[in-house]
Amino acid sequence: MKNLALVFMLALVALIVVACTSPAPAPSAPQVVKETVVVKETVIVQPTAAPKAPEPTKPAAAAPTAAPAPVALGARFSAIKTRGKVICGSNDQVPGFGFLDKATGQFTGFDVDFCKALAVAVFGDAKAIEFRPVNAAQRGPALQTGEIDVLARNTTWTVSRDATWGLFVGVNFYDGQGMMVDGKKYPTVKTLKDLKDASICVQTGTTTELNLSDRFREEGVAFKPVVFDTADATFAAYEGGRCDAVTTDISGLVARRSLLKVPADHKILEVVMSKEPLGPAVPLGDASWYNVAKWTLFALINAEELGVDSKNVDQMLTSKNPDVQRLLGVTGDLHTGLGLQKDWVVKVIKAVGNYAEIYDRNLGPNTPLKLDRGVNKLWSKGGILYAPPYK
Repeated sequence: MKNLALVFMLALVALIVVACTSPAPAPSAPQVVKETVVVKETVIVQPTAAPKAPEPTKPAAAAPTAAPAPVALGARFSAIKTRGKVICGSNDQVPGFGFLDKATGQFTGFDVDFCKALAVAVFGDAKAIEFRPVNAAQRGPALQTGEIDVLARNTTWTVSRDATWGLFVGVNFYDGQGMMVDGKKYPTVKTLKDLKDASICVQTGTTTELNLSDRFREEGVAFKPVVFDTADATFAAYEGGRCDAVTTDISGLVARRSLLKVPADHKILEVVMSKEPLGPAVPLGDASWYNVAKWTLFALINAEELGVDSKNVDQMLTSKNPDVQRLLGVTGDLHTGLGLQKDWVVKVIKAVGNYAEIYDRNLGPNTPLKLDRGVNKLWSKGGILYAPPYK
């Protein structure tokens, strides 16, 4: 270690000696300082343009409705087209709704006209139809077995029927169950409690039968049901004195009262026992046929709302209203999604009229029934009648 320290000290001394004896560096030549003249370019800066005021927003042109792909017809719709007619399960015993005029052999009524509209929608011909009368007990099986293509028979829309009978296409008449008695025989009867221990005529296979039991049980009132298969039998028994009262939808009571010997003798109580949304239904299993039936009903309602009727439909083809143009097939290709002709709605309205015309012709103030539209007025006129838009 001592030898190593000695070597280090000798190396350090040698370095100091060399540094002290080295010649000084020669002075460098004087630097010539050149003056650099910087010529500044004049840059003309254009003033920033003021942002343009936004132009008034123009209303965007309505985007054209995309044309639906041609519909793939289901088995039933295909069979109907091949057959050349629509088979309609109908009533033949309720004036104003479904009634067979025995003098002419023709079916008439509010529900009958819907079936005619459906035939026009598919074939352009209100006569391309076969009516098959079905009573209350027969109508469910007729749908389930596919015996009929559509049921239009003042039938109440319920969950059990939707799940097992077929699909309801919508409500064409909002109703409620009522009660009728002979006003001369029972002048003091005003409520259900006044009918304690009374015999009441009712048609089997109906929601009417269930509602009757429900309401009287709720009121704690005993009664005796007298049950029949058809409307004719039910009201014949009532008029013949076999029961003290008769119950069905209020519209049905009004209709059947018109056939009694002395209609004015019979009063309908101011009692509404249930909700009865009535409408057409089609068998399960064919979405394409379901859509045609559904939009035929909706077209009748939308036509009334848009002011299109059988008298002005040709004139309305020149309307500037986009909703009218679409409904009548002037613009768009919505008909292709239904498997129908472009002018199918025009043909329907010409043949049977809009909803209001059908209602007034069968049930309105100039008919024996004189049924006020009440809640069956359009939603825009104080009622609850409403259809999805045709778009």
